[in-house]
Amino acid sequence: MAFGASPDDAELRAAWQQFCARLQEAGEQVFKDYNPAAPLHRADAFRFLTQNLGQAFDLALETRDTRFPALHPFCAPNRKLGGDAADFLYLQAWIDGDSVYRISGNKGTARFLNITVQGPRPPLQPGTDWPSLHEPFGDIPEANLFGHQLQTAGDGSFELYIGGPRRGPNWLPTTPGSRKLFLRQGFDCWDEIPARLRIERVDMTGPRSLPTPEVMIEAMDWAGQFLTGLMNDWPDHPYQYSSAVDPVNVNRFPPDTAGADEADKKRGRAVAHLCWELATDEALIVEFDRHDGFWMVSNMGVFFNSMDYLYRPVSYTPSRATVDGDGKLRFILSHDDPGYHNWLDTQGFERGNLSYRNLLSDQSTRFGTRLVKRSSLAEALPADTVKVSPEQRIAQMHARFDGIRRRYGG
Repeated sequence: MAFGASPDDAELRAAWQQFCARLQEAGEQVFKDYNPAAPLHRADAFRFLTQNLGQAFDLALETRDTRFPALHPFCAPNRKLGGDAADFLYLQAWIDGDSVYRISGNKGTARFLNITVQGPRPPLQPGTDWPSLHEPFGDIPEANLFGHQLQTAGDGSFELYIGGPRRGPNWLPTTPGSRKLFLRQGFDCWDEIPARLRIERVDMTGPRSLPTPEVMIEAMDWAGQFLTGLMNDWPDHPYQYSSAVDPVNVNRFPPDTAGADEADKKRGRAVAHLCWELATDEALIVEFDRHDGFWMVSNMGVFFNSMDYLYRPVSYTPSRATVDGDGKLRFILSHDDPGYHNWLDTQGFERGNLSYRNLLSDQSTRFGTRLVKRSSLAEALPADTVKVSPEQRIAQMHARFDGIRRRYGG
């Protein structure tokens, strides 16, 4: 049957055309001033857009019905967004404050696990004049449960209820404004096993309805705004509104040493951030004192998308980093392999972002940075800084490749 034979044809076509126009608009943001006019940067920006195009309708339609919740893998080796850390595994599920949900499965062995109920998404972030990030970000953590707080059976299995009346220790409250669950697992060692999780609404009695034209039109609108939002807001939003991010004074961490705010405490972290810029003949040394606890560093592109952590050494945690004899951890950002263990690959990018997370802690960490000539690294580093051979680097790559695939079920 031809166009117009169905009463919803005109509205559906208009919604699709608007979505396509927004996709085209989003693509124009590849050429923003913040993104260097270099082939690798231009290609990576389009990759950032196309990777998230692949999840736009998962978020806008396929997992959107809160009566039939689903755990959506928000980021993965082939999908990056939102300053994602290379050693985190992210899941989200749309929920509402009226239903009762159950998450069940096995906790796994990841060193960090946090399950957070997210509340309303205000136009401005509380206590500031900052506009909220694009959907699905900007909502406010309401309640959370860490992995060490979960009551599990001997084999690691558990059930966790969300909403409704309190049900023992494995329960998270909701409010009328609750709209999302956000689940994060942080990994230290390559052999840690991810949690196996599933979610359901406890009073589900029938199948999910098929999308109506009205639902499809709304999903096209949401997905289009999601794509324009992410291309508009990264890196512009953190550059303009976050005191922890300084894109002007590159290659050093901002001096603000305040610990985590209340929202980050619910997320279980204290965060620090460095914007870097390197010429081809330069290297950046980043150092901080060794300390107890669980931390991670993760290298990202201009759009705050994690680098290729499946194949490249772009992230470190305590179990995978070496410490110099003076008790300091030193990481070397450079465009090629300098032969030192703690190398952070830049992938050949001219600019990027380095994120540090101190997990299950609200304490800040003090950093030092030094920009040196790549040829002068040996003079700039202690004599006992651990080196690796080409064969050892290949072995590291294979250990990384196998460990990341294990996290994602590969």
